[in-house]
Amino acid sequence: MTFKAAVIQLQCTSDSHRNWTTVEQLIRDAAQAGAILVATPENTTFLGPHHEKVALAEPTDGPTHQAFFRLAEELGITLVIGSVAEEATGEKGRCYNTSLVIGPNGTLIASYRKIHLFDVDVEDGVRFKESDTICPGSTAVVASTPCGTLGLSICYDLRFPELYRNLVDQGAEILTVPSAFTQKTGEAHWHVLLRARAIENQAWLLAPGQVGHHDDEGLRHSYGHSMIINPWGEIVAEIPQGEGYCIATIDLGQVQRVRQSMPVGQHRRF
Repeated sequence: MTFKAAVIQLQCTSDSHRNWTTVEQLIRDAAQAGAILVATPENTTFLGPHHEKVALAEPTDGPTHQAFFRLAEELGITLVIGSVAEEATGEKGRCYNTSLVIGPNGTLIASYRKIHLFDVDVEDGVRFKESDTICPGSTAVVASTPCGTLGLSICYDLRFPELYRNLVDQGAEILTVPSAFTQKTGEAHWHVLLRARAIENQAWLLAPGQVGHHDDEGLRHSYGHSMIINPWGEIVAEIPQGEGYCIATIDLGQVQRVRQSMPVGQHRRF
């Protein structure tokens, strides 16, 4: 099975209307270019002050998210919304950071709540405590779609290879890593970690990202470099900077060919 997939790069802010207008047009452009699987970055609908993000949180079938359901149905595509703010019942001042997989019939196929939260204090760099406003998820999620089986993750999850091993054990052929990777950590680790996850799991990898400065109280400058990587670990499409999308032909047969020629899954001892 071969088809075209696209990843979208955004520079989102607290201006939700501008975010929606931009991502809608880029999704339409990617679909017009032939993509039937389109993935957007983490914080697709809002990237601003964190208390505002919590206030805007909705159920996964909330009115903002329904707009993406209608768009996927109109375009006839499988749409991965990298993450949105999902209501967390009983949690005062916190929400979930949730990825949505929407089918070409406009229905929600799966949702994934980010498990690993970005609580870091990098020397001379990034200081951030995501857990102040985000509740962690607890379940690894794969989604069966018309474009194959997707293994879902979000941003900081990338640093935990055991999650991806679990996703592949559940049948994942394509790994999604929507992100808002910081400039400092991205320069050091983004490319090598993404390629490593693709290589060690022998899977396609879609990594849509945020780019540039955001109006989140001066805490965030995203690295960009959204990309698509094949099961051999080769970068087949990339957007270095700026908003836009890149597109590549996905050959799911390559997953099986690579896994058969080098059966690391059968050679595992731990």
